[in-house]
Amino acid sequence: MIESLQLPSREDKPRTSGLTCIIDSGYPTSYFEDVVRSHHPLIDAVKFGWGTSLVTREIERKIAILRELEVPYLFGGTLLEVAYTRDSVDEFAEFVRKHQCPIVEVSDGTINLSSDEKCELIRRFAGEFTVWSEVGYKDQQRSLDLPPSKWVEYMRKSLDCGASMVLTEARESGTSGICRSDGEVRFGLIEDIIGSEIDLGHVIFEAPNKALQTYFVKRVGANVNLANVAFSDIVGLETLRLGLRSDTLAP
Repeated sequence: MIESLQLPSREDKPRTSGLTCIIDSGYPTSYFEDVVRSHHPLIDAVKFGWGTSLVTREIERKIAILRELEVPYLFGGTLLEVAYTRDSVDEFAEFVRKHQCPIVEVSDGTINLSSDEKCELIRRFAGEFTVWSEVGYKDQQRSLDLPPSKWVEYMRKSLDCGASMVLTEARESGTSGICRSDGEVRFGLIEDIIGSEIDLGHVIFEAPNKALQTYFVKRVGANVNLANVAFSDIVGLETLRLGLRSDTLAP
């Protein structure tokens, strides 16, 4: 490190802020292992996206690598949504225990859950696991119809019900939830979240592309929590955080 550059301060792992949570959409195990072994000091969690954990042949091998490197992992919230609609939440819990997941994501991005039903799910898992609650919907119009005041209300309620973190939906494409269908950030919504009394240390913004990552680093700071980061963006995101890329280079 060149000390005279005076780069932003970054916590060592395990971090409490500036989290980088990457998403595995079903990568080959050898590629997965190469990336995670090479960059694990920059990775704070790995999400096995949506229901990919059920059809990934070497899921146990991938998990063994993460456990060896002490990288937390979780299954996508959509898998719990599927289990909920099939009255199989108990089986989902056993599946999570079997794979020793430290984190459970509770979401309602696709299914219709009342606020109280979601809160009940959060409480159910919070006694045994760390719970991350995702707010926002995968359907673009449904998300647009949810006013910012409701986003803040649902985020606050998730934390009050026992979630340790709340995620803001953006999907892997960056075209839903906190984004419009063309990928533009819903700036007013983000300002309402930032301006609320919610501690941003408990908020993880989904940012699956460089444009979103750049926006959040510039708006919130180097230690903003970001998720749905692609494997190919791990190092690039860290340079954005540190102002080592033109996009976030302060004059």
